[in-house]
Amino acid sequence: MKISLDDLELYSLSDTQKKVIKDSVNSDAFEDDAKRRLAVVLQHKYEQCFKRLKTEWEPKLAKAGVESIPTNKDAFAELVFTQTEYKDRKARDDEVEEI
Repeated sequence: MKISLDDLELYSLSDTQKKVIKDSVNSDAFEDDAKRRLAVVLQHKYEQCFKRLKTEWEPKLAKAGVESIPTNKDAFAELVFTQTEYKDRKARDDEVEEI
């Protein structure tokens, strides 16, 4: 089993590793179980990151005079990304390295 992102292999399980997992997970459900677990991990990461983004940016948007803040998560994030002072993690890290 290989796990890829944008055609780049990120992780793989050997046949032996799969057998070890199948000792606890029914082999008929193995693939669905693996997909579900990956989805849970990525969804949790998204939710935690969104919560931090919202906590940081709701007051900033209000202070900037934004009168309508979307309740839809994607619309809220896109609104934040359009702000001139918005910087993603890489940009913030690069700023710190310059100091």
